[in-house]
Amino acid sequence: MNAVEDGAAIVASDLRKTYGEVEVVRGIDLRVQRGEVFALLGPNGAGKTTVIEILEGHRRRASGEVRVLGRDPEHLDRETRTRIGIVLQTAGLEPYLTVAETVDLHRGYYPSPRPRDEVLELVGLHEETGKDVARLSSGQRRRLDLALALAGDPELLFLDEATTGFDPAARRDAWEIIRTLAGLGKTVFLTTNSMDEAQVLADHLAVLNHGEIVAEGVPPKPEDRDAGPTRIRFRVQDTSGMPVLGFDPTSDGMLEISTDEPAWVLHELTAWALANRRQLDGLEVRRPTLEDMYLELIRGEEEA
Repeated sequence: MNAVEDGAAIVASDLRKTYGEVEVVRGIDLRVQRGEVFALLGPNGAGKTTVIEILEGHRRRASGEVRVLGRDPEHLDRETRTRIGIVLQTAGLEPYLTVAETVDLHRGYYPSPRPRDEVLELVGLHEETGKDVARLSSGQRRRLDLALALAGDPELLFLDEATTGFDPAARRDAWEIIRTLAGLGKTVFLTTNSMDEAQVLADHLAVLNHGEIVAEGVPPKPEDRDAGPTRIRFRVQDTSGMPVLGFDPTSDGMLEISTDEPAWVLHELTAWALANRRQLDGLEVRRPTLEDMYLELIRGEEEA
């Protein structure tokens, strides 16, 4: 398996991990192309962090083949490690160093680091250079974690729920950073519990549940008109005479339909409501989001 020759930054085949008699990663296959943003989604306990730690070389696999930048992550040489940046879920930072000192310390580990001021500008900490790490907010600490991952100008970036603790504005800023890195040809592998994040950023994604890949593909973008059928929901007191359009009752007392012809369905529905003086309470028309698809998938797996 030669990941370099086929253009893949990460390749995993039949990857497995066990703890005692419990198999937490159950023979998964992954392929991440160079220059793409890949998102690994899944509920808590699905095995996401175990997978990313194996890819980073921080955890040994039980079996399977893995290559990261063409190398086995359990035996990465120094040169390959300098091409990889990592943002862990939690990171230990020296509290009494300043932001600038912390970044300079990490820059010293790499042969061709990015300029310190450029890194701090990129993550929005350029006004905090002289502040001690102990005085940073939780969101600022996550920004500093990201700065350290970028310090060596990595070719491949692992982000394990990197925007946890960010307020909405900071999260959007982080997304712009990731977009910029992708535009420079960097490869980004991220785990996230934010469906919005995956939908906005990812070129490709996989959903992990109970240690298995249960779905993968290209996520629908918010502007994608072919993302799937439109959902129409409403509540009405009396349905007598309503045209047969395929609405089904939901657990919250609404009527709902998924349709590829929303304009026609709405025309028929509103014409009936006007003619019969019916009120369509809570009328909602929307296209499915990645979160809708994800929840349906996970619920289906749990029921199965």
